[in-house]
Amino acid sequence: MNRFKYLFIFLICLAITSCKVNYSFTGITETPETFQVNFFQNNADLIEPGLDQLFTNELQDLIVNQTSAQLINSGGEVIYEGEITEYRIAPMTATAQNTAAQNRLTISVNVRYINTKDEEKDFEKPFSFFFDFDADAQLVGSLKDTAHEEIFDRITQDILNASLADW
Repeated sequence: MNRFKYLFIFLICLAITSCKVNYSFTGITETPETFQVNFFQNNADLIEPGLDQLFTNELQDLIVNQTSAQLINSGGEVIYEGEITEYRIAPMTATAQNTAAQNRLTISVNVRYINTKDEEKDFEKPFSFFFDFDADAQLVGSLKDTAHEEIFDRITQDILNASLADW
């Protein structure tokens, strides 16, 4: 009787450990072995120096941190390329004196995603996000760094979701 109990427990443990569940907190359903991120040229009307390199690095870092794919310089299984198309600061809300109370920084990026293993997953589409700040503040120093970080966090996550996640 005692042997059957241990045999039953062993079989349950074997059944549980042999089941493979493919679940990810990031939603990434398939991870390529390699990827490359080509330099995102800044083609916006208003040029912010270094923004192109900053964005390219942010996208590379996000993919490295959220997938097991290896970053390579050429011949990647999936390729990200594109350009920064918009860097714009515009007034958002007005005061009673008809002056701006808040400004909005908007950054837009056009992305071409190429999957060399499955051409049906290729796409080209724009991604955009914004950061609102007080009209009395200048977009310099830590405020600018915070704005870029918040915008790039959102845009790069949206790119990753559109390309590798099943959202």
